[in-house]
Amino acid sequence: MPIINSTYQPSILFKNNHFNTVYKTLFYKETISYSRKRIFTEDKDFIDLDFSINNSETLVIALHGLEGSSKSKYIVSAINFLNSNNIDCVAVNFRGCSGEDNNHPYSYNSGKTDDVSLIINYILKNYNYKNLVLLGYSMGGNISLKYMGETTHFPKEIKGAVAISTPCDLEGSSNSLSGWHNKIYLKRFMKTLKEKALFKLDKFPNCGLDKTAILKAKNFNDFDNLVTAPLFGYKNAQDYWTQCSSKQFLNNITIPTLLINALDDSFLSESCHPFNEAKNNTNFYFEVSKYGGHVGFNSSVFGEDLYWSENRILEFINLIIS
Repeated sequence: MPIINSTYQPSILFKNNHFNTVYKTLFYKETISYSRKRIFTEDKDFIDLDFSINNSETLVIALHGLEGSSKSKYIVSAINFLNSNNIDCVAVNFRGCSGEDNNHPYSYNSGKTDDVSLIINYILKNYNYKNLVLLGYSMGGNISLKYMGETTHFPKEIKGAVAISTPCDLEGSSNSLSGWHNKIYLKRFMKTLKEKALFKLDKFPNCGLDKTAILKAKNFNDFDNLVTAPLFGYKNAQDYWTQCSSKQFLNNITIPTLLINALDDSFLSESCHPFNEAKNNTNFYFEVSKYGGHVGFNSSVFGEDLYWSENRILEFINLIIS
């Protein structure tokens, strides 16, 4: 314990992991109206926070995945659902993801938890929420779990966290994403990551990036060696993955935290499913389903059970704030 046998039972269409993965991106049509607040960092940068609130006692801090934003369909879906159940939300746009480039050559990475601490401290100082809960998807899930495991003293308002489709082992996930079955996803990630890196190089010509090498990058190993590691002070991609993978921090989690992963998630390696860590920590709950894809967990195209993961998030939040 606490490993949870998932109740997720999708219709036949969503037993195809790739269809499940892309479904919300292609077909989710609901929108959201945010109220934006810009906060500033000690290194003279900024982070844009998008609030959607109903004056609840509980605020969910939603962290998006790689190359996502507050406009990502999975973020909008979760926030609309939580708002409808009287829970306030703020969607974090990691540096450079809000539609405006940030002020430095570096922006965000899979383990940058200092910005999460900054955001939490800002909310505690400026708002009067009784309960704060982290909600992270994919990369945002890794950041959430790392934060929960490396933090030794929590403000009383922080009640726990939920992570969805999380690459707890960054090296394993990077290797999985390099497989032929993920070729389309990898190509899309490489396209936007390269575009941003080349934009940074134009903006900061002395930042040390190699344009020719970046253009030749084929996978995350290449990109993290050429861009992420040098910009953030890691020795190489391996060093970055080792230091920032959340799996090593899971045994240290001291307040209720839920991870939901699917076994058919093509973005995740076997090492991204932390069974042993869940067995050895009563505060870390690992719910694993046979199906779900990556940030999918859609149940049926029609009917009432359209939002399985959103319902599970709500159930866990109600459990830990009661």
